[in-house]
Amino acid sequence: MKQSILILCTGNSCRSQMAEGFLRSFDHELEVFSAGTIPAGEVHPLAVQVMREKGIDLSANRPKSVDEFLSRPFDYVVTVCDGANESCPMFSGEVKQRLHIGFDDPAGATGSSDEVLAVFRRVRDEIEARFSEFYRETIRGEKS
Repeated sequence: MKQSILILCTGNSCRSQMAEGFLRSFDHELEVFSAGTIPAGEVHPLAVQVMREKGIDLSANRPKSVDEFLSRPFDYVVTVCDGANESCPMFSGEVKQRLHIGFDDPAGATGSSDEVLAVFRRVRDEIEARFSEFYRETIRGEKS
C-alpha cells in the first residue's frame, strides 16, 4: 500500500515544493503532496531554478491550499517552517504521524542576486539531506 505524505508551510512556494520534489524523486511509489496555509501566487522562480540543477522539474507545480487536503487521510504530515520566524501551519485532517523538519525561508533572503541564489541552494541542499534521512529512516525503516 502506498504511503501518503503532505508537506506543509505557509506559502507553498519554496520549501514544501522542494521537499515534495525530492521525496517524489526518491520513490515514485509514494503519494506526496505539498500545501500552504496562505498559498503564494506561484512557485518561486528561484526554487524552480535550483531544483532544476538537481534534475527535478517544479515548473508545472502550483501552490495549493491545505484546505484541498482536509478530507484526505495521510500517513505523515511534515511541517517545514523555521519555527523561530513563523508559526507552523496546522493540519486538522486525519493523519497517522506529524513531524516537523524546519528550514529557513529562502524567499526572505536579501542581498545581491548571487547571494540570494546561494541561500536558495543552501536551503535546497539542507532539504535534500534531511528528507533523504526522513525517507531512509522513517519511510523505509533503515538504520544509519
